[in-house]
Amino acid sequence: LSVRALLAVLVLAPFGVAAYWATIYPPLRDISTDVDDPPALDTSDRTSDMNALSPPTPGEQSLQAEAYPLVSGRSYNLPFETVVDAVETVLDRRDWQLTAPYPDINGQSEATITAVARGLVLGLPADVAIRVADDGDSVVVDMRSASRYGRHDLGDNADRITDFLAELDQEVAGQVGAAPAE
Repeated sequence: LSVRALLAVLVLAPFGVAAYWATIYPPLRDISTDVDDPPALDTSDRTSDMNALSPPTPGEQSLQAEAYPLVSGRSYNLPFETVVDAVETVLDRRDWQLTAPYPDINGQSEATITAVARGLVLGLPADVAIRVADDGDSVVVDMRSASRYGRHDLGDNADRITDFLAELDQEVAGQVGAAPAE
């Protein structure tokens, strides 16, 4: 291979990868572990040229369930404060920009933490929300990730959610009584 051919391959490779991903992942851009009641995203800095946020259609719910069976909420048999601390610990390890300081959870039974994450391939921003709620029997963690731009996230939002929740599972694994939801 000549130097020019090698450079052409290097320049075009990301586009080839994106084209491949566009064929294997469904055309979704807003993924949530709770499609019936997705965690609320911070919309304070959204503009009209960004993707509109709307509840998923039944078709989108079906596509998500079929393509991303591992995108599911978590339930832990731990104190609410412990789970919120674990979420904050995992967030602190990521290069995500919080849209507000961590919430004061004193006397609360639900907290939502919002951030902006960047996509792996093109670095496009995505809004992220992590909701931690004490339902009385356990503490439930749901997560949502929505691309600000583009008709297709190329699987990025689902990957972001499954990676975060897998790391959260590891963070709480040493706690007595930790039980991820099925």
